[in-house]
Amino acid sequence: MHMADALLAPAVAATMYAASGTVAGISIHKLKKDDEPQKLPVMAVTAALVFAGQMINYTIPGTGSSGHMCGGMLLSALLGPQAGFLSMIVILAIQCLFFADGGLMALGANIWNMAFYGCFVGYYLIWRPIMQIQWFGEGKSAQRTRIVAASIIGCVVTLQLGAFSVVLETSLSGITELPFGAFVALMQPIHLAIGLVEGLITTAVLLFVYESRPELLQCIPVVGGESSKRSLKAVIAILAVVALVVGGGLSLLASSNPDGLEWALFGNAEKGYAENMGLDEESFGLSSKAADTAGAIQEKTSFLPDYAFADNDTAVGTTVSGIVGSAMVAGVAILICLLGGFFRKKKIP
Repeated sequence: MHMADALLAPAVAATMYAASGTVAGISIHKLKKDDEPQKLPVMAVTAALVFAGQMINYTIPGTGSSGHMCGGMLLSALLGPQAGFLSMIVILAIQCLFFADGGLMALGANIWNMAFYGCFVGYYLIWRPIMQIQWFGEGKSAQRTRIVAASIIGCVVTLQLGAFSVVLETSLSGITELPFGAFVALMQPIHLAIGLVEGLITTAVLLFVYESRPELLQCIPVVGGESSKRSLKAVIAILAVVALVVGGGLSLLASSNPDGLEWALFGNAEKGYAENMGLDEESFGLSSKAADTAGAIQEKTSFLPDYAFADNDTAVGTTVSGIVGSAMVAGVAILICLLGGFFRKKKIP
């Protein structure tokens, strides 16, 4: 769902930068009061895992489309909404600047669409309420059920909100090639399917964490006698290995079908599927001086454009992109925390 600069008017892009920047500032202010130092390594490794996970586009059968996880629900369930949101900013900024994934002018909109809903709406309106209700009873089995329900419902709902925001932002930008009703009719169903798959992936990761270190999950009280099966270091090491395997290896198996947004815009007629909006990939949307400037900056900063070496498209480039990108995300997440003085009040036990 990474938007290109051509989908946005500069005024809309600036508004989305302001909205995302405001939420980021509030999140930083909140985290400066945080006293949970164990979030630091967890933040680094889960951000790397989400970066790697976003490299794998999974096929949506029968559509000619594919999707990838956003990760906001996963991060907010583990880190809370503020730390999760800042982690997503790190991921999306690195993708944009160094891998040319998503437009630089559109970065504020991409942060809002892919991070705000998953981290804040998903946490406060879905994850926390479901974790606190007693409908499923008590005990570990009930908690597992809550995690499954919150993960799937949260991913589906927040991805629907993100997809609808894309439609609104392009409509407000005055792109007449994209009729509002037709665009909605294409975007919402395909992102429903993508959200269901992401919900299952999120469920698997969170259930692993729950079985290993339940205290790492937000809003889940650890009841008496409920001991951790693995040490914190072991859990972090396992997630780090998974991030490297996913980014450096499994990313080679990613679907070549267009993602949900590209599919809605351009279709996949060359593989026998619908044309959908039928736009020309080489010339669509808006052109502006701001977009040209942003594109020129991206061209200079992206050393692995489209997750590949600039001069060839060998599989090695994808592997290197997954490993390097995951390491960069983890490193920047830690650096931001240290510079901001987050998690400084206690030592990790």
